[in-house]
Amino acid sequence: MRTLWLCLFGLLTVSDLALAQTKLPGKTTPGGPETRYFTAIDGLMDGNADVVLKETRQGKTVTAAVLDVCYPADKTSDRKDRFVANLTVNGQTLTGSTQSLADKQPVTIKLTRKQSGDSFEFRGQITIGQAVTEVASSDNSDLSEKEFQENQTTDDGITPQPKDFTEVSPESVGVRIKLDTALDFLKSLKGEPVEVGVSSLAVSCDAMRAGEQTINLTVDPERASALIAKAKSTPGVVAAGWTSGSVEMDRTIRIAAADWRDGDKINKDKIATAIAGVLSRTLAAKPAAATWNANTGKLKLTLKRPSQVYPALGLTENLEITALVAPDKPGSSDRLLLWVSSPVTSTSDESAGAKLNLSEESSGDEEGGEPKDDNGAIEALAKELKGQRWDADKSVWK
Repeated sequence: MRTLWLCLFGLLTVSDLALAQTKLPGKTTPGGPETRYFTAIDGLMDGNADVVLKETRQGKTVTAAVLDVCYPADKTSDRKDRFVANLTVNGQTLTGSTQSLADKQPVTIKLTRKQSGDSFEFRGQITIGQAVTEVASSDNSDLSEKEFQENQTTDDGITPQPKDFTEVSPESVGVRIKLDTALDFLKSLKGEPVEVGVSSLAVSCDAMRAGEQTINLTVDPERASALIAKAKSTPGVVAAGWTSGSVEMDRTIRIAAADWRDGDKINKDKIATAIAGVLSRTLAAKPAAATWNANTGKLKLTLKRPSQVYPALGLTENLEITALVAPDKPGSSDRLLLWVSSPVTSTSDESAGAKLNLSEESSGDEEGGEPKDDNGAIEALAKELKGQRWDADKSVWK
């Protein structure tokens, strides 16, 4: 039976499809075309290129090849460019030309390919605009179609409808959107009380190949549901929901909501006062400031205490704590989650008269002034606020 194969996509004719269904999974017809992949060519563009070379082979003979290269478009930023070129195969020579997708730079490729056993060597040049990259890569191995596809799975952690906030964070929202509509979506967020993660603005190589980008947002938990609903109605949005964020369950307690609400709103001043009162005792420090971030809904508490690093100097140790309060699940709930960060410390000279100019330094295994022990602050908060702690082993509140 004659089989019609399209070289780049490996499509079977309708008549052969029935025959192909009788084959064992992962097997190919003896003597038929086979697709193999290279996902690395060492040294290309100083090792910064993300490469996929797809080959269609008849036995050991390459009959078609596609080179997909994603690379830094600018050495001073994370911005990427990419080209995809169909290569002409002439014996051991692979050649082609195309244009980069973002910057529209002309691209020419001329490579020689040599096989030795299961190892492959590539040599030649790739020219992008005026920049010439020498290719000299040996000891490369290839992957089957199945192996390649298994390596392509990615998880952005977006959960559209979590049952609660034990695995995702109430203030952290992810929006996966088509690349050609991402700009309009981002512009729509200008002036809105929401923070956009700068790292998520950079379009990764995986995003360029998928044609979709995940934007990470931080928002007051009380507005998260509305933001997600708005995102889902936006053209080009593929998925929107909650993701992992700042909330760590080992530093979170669950409390009754009725004690901390005025109507349907959380009484933030009351809860800030309660947190500051407990921390002032456990940390032996005086509350100095408490401010709520209008965009993220996070509370920033500052407490002060005498520094023990050199008592005679009368220096002050400043402790900065971040807290977040939210319902324990999306929608209405009679329980609230309260997360409190570890204190971050700094030292200042707040004595009268001339002052020491101090610099915070960290070295070795020290973690930037963060104390190793916060004197059981979370346990003290749970006791004071009649809250529950999370049992990670049993995945229940206790």
